[in-house]
Amino acid sequence: MNNQHLAAFLNHQSIVTMAFGVFSALTMTSAATAGTLKVTVENLAPQQGVVVTPLWVGFHDGNFDIFNSGEVASSSLERLAEDGSTAPIANQFLASGTGLIEGTIFGPGISPTSPPVIPPGAIASRIFEVDSGLASSHYFSYAAMIVPSNDAFIANGNPLTFKIFDDAGKFIGADFIVSGNNIWDAGTEVNDEIPGNTALLGQTTPNTGVTENGVVRLHPGFIPGGNILSAFPNADFTTSGYQVARIKIEQVPEPGNTAGLLITGGLLWMGYRFRKQFSLGIEETDRVKRML
Repeated sequence: MNNQHLAAFLNHQSIVTMAFGVFSALTMTSAATAGTLKVTVENLAPQQGVVVTPLWVGFHDGNFDIFNSGEVASSSLERLAEDGSTAPIANQFLASGTGLIEGTIFGPGISPTSPPVIPPGAIASRIFEVDSGLASSHYFSYAAMIVPSNDAFIANGNPLTFKIFDDAGKFIGADFIVSGNNIWDAGTEVNDEIPGNTALLGQTTPNTGVTENGVVRLHPGFIPGGNILSAFPNADFTTSGYQVARIKIEQVPEPGNTAGLLITGGLLWMGYRFRKQFSLGIEETDRVKRML
């Protein structure tokens, strides 16, 4: 192998080394930065079934307790369960010191002029930047009002139910279905189903209805033949097998990783082409030497 061949060969080796170096560097950088998570909610109820209001979600250390069955609902849960308002629970979450990342996922609404609810068949999602290295981001909680109703809602009462990162920061994720038998009654407003007191039936102002002074419990269901089931005939969530929503937390590939794979692939292709040309060059040189 002459000096020219040797230089070409070393150049090729440098390209391959560079390719793997770029890939490794990008991978290490990605691992050290916040992960991108996508939270998706899909309303699984049948048409003319229950509607999910904008879904509040939060990432925390396992200590953010939204409610306990048999106990009085917090004021923030009352506002969510009666009016679908997520601002109070968001404020409570941020003041609790249990987590840093929270947000509300808005749906497409029932019509262009309706509130951003998530009707049957609709899907809504939102992207969150979550640092897996922080213990305050390892658990997931959610909450939303179910309408039409006086104070029905869905949420996880146990803050440790959904662990989305293990102790080492490795992503676990979650993908689960909320069934009709997991709809709760906040116990803050009487279930009279009077249109003026019932969200999505005719209520026009928040905090409207008869105070119940009760406790959180599983919802007994809507009044048979009442105003809700007359307007939404498929909203009887006590029916066996009734599904309300699917909630999924998945990891979105880092842009750096994608770029790294493309760069690596391009450099390796360049190396392949160079090696092929290098081999052909040696063969041509040997052929010329034999002729001489």
